[in-house]
Amino acid sequence: MSAGLYAGNHPARFWQPLLAPEPDEALWDAAIRRAAAVLPYLARTAGDGVERLLEATLGEGQFGDRHWRLSPARRAYYVLKPLLPRALVVRARNHDRARAQRAFPLGWPIEDRYRRFLWDVIGELMVLDGRTELPFISFWPFGARYALVLTHDVETAAGQRFVPSVAEVEERLGFRSSFNFVAERYPLDHGLMDDLTARGFEVGLHGRRHDGRELRSRRVFERHARHINRHLRHLGAVGFRSPLTHRHPEWMQSLEVEYDASFFDSDPFEPVPGGTMSLWPFTMGRFLELPYTLPQDFTLIDVLGERQPRLWLEKTAYLRRCCGMALLNAHPDYLRETCHWQVYTAFLEELSGDSTCWKALPRDVARWWRERADAESVGALPGARTGLVRRDEIGETEVVP
Repeated sequence: MSAGLYAGNHPARFWQPLLAPEPDEALWDAAIRRAAAVLPYLARTAGDGVERLLEATLGEGQFGDRHWRLSPARRAYYVLKPLLPRALVVRARNHDRARAQRAFPLGWPIEDRYRRFLWDVIGELMVLDGRTELPFISFWPFGARYALVLTHDVETAAGQRFVPSVAEVEERLGFRSSFNFVAERYPLDHGLMDDLTARGFEVGLHGRRHDGRELRSRRVFERHARHINRHLRHLGAVGFRSPLTHRHPEWMQSLEVEYDASFFDSDPFEPVPGGTMSLWPFTMGRFLELPYTLPQDFTLIDVLGERQPRLWLEKTAYLRRCCGMALLNAHPDYLRETCHWQVYTAFLEELSGDSTCWKALPRDVARWWRERADAESVGALPGARTGLVRRDEIGETEVVP
């Protein structure tokens, strides 16, 4: 995998410190080497240079060269999945749950080590530069402490018919979200999409056919990508999520998108388990990656058996503390079920009055993150605020957004 896909995520661009003169490259390199020990061992086997560390974490390189390949058995399962009764699918996922968690090398539902790495980098930089405080361009606009992003994958025609109900409750509670439609699996309701757009929602693409075959090989994906790009242009969409979160960072560079949302911070339950460990957007070659950071609704309710949004709220509280991005992927297909609907609406009701979050569409988050990374000052970025990093007497790093 090309480490160059992740070069835009140097800790200097993540933090955007407001210092004159700016810390030089040697100082950053020294701070990164000191901080690297907090990362997983497998993420450091190629060395403590920043490019290799970013490739191993954000690029999931720590999971090996064959990470993106499905086994023949799993590939066959996902080809057959649309034909299987949902009860059987749920039973199979439940049966596999304990094994998936035992074998998983990352923390879940919270994997904190990449966040700690970034905090330690800026802390070590302050020590090396003789500072106890450091101003930076705050992570989110308008003084928000964290970002809350709602997304939906619309897998079937039945799910598409339920989209207006989802949009109505979100609108009533002060939210807007993105709805990702499958281009060729069911007849698209363009009137619905026009209505969503007019009301401030976003329309994205969730693959071409949702049949588990798009990433069988690079040649196959390139052929599908030409059709996907045509559908993106036709819908005026700038965002994409791959069906079943099948993904490959290099192959997906063929997509003509502003952002992708096919990756996640940590998830042992997906067809390709793993994670980028990132709680924030990051650059992945030609586009921004927006990893989902809250468990998917199917995982929470059907796999784990939760009947309250407790896990979502606990993870959101953690993301609030570390100024992260709480990005949720829920499915209108499943939200039609009473249990799913009750858990989802309870989550929205709990957060509807949270004044500390930026309730944002994914395209706005991607554009903000890209503009922030290029900004030279707070004044050059509309909505930006000055944050502060402090290092106390015992070496703890505190971020005040």
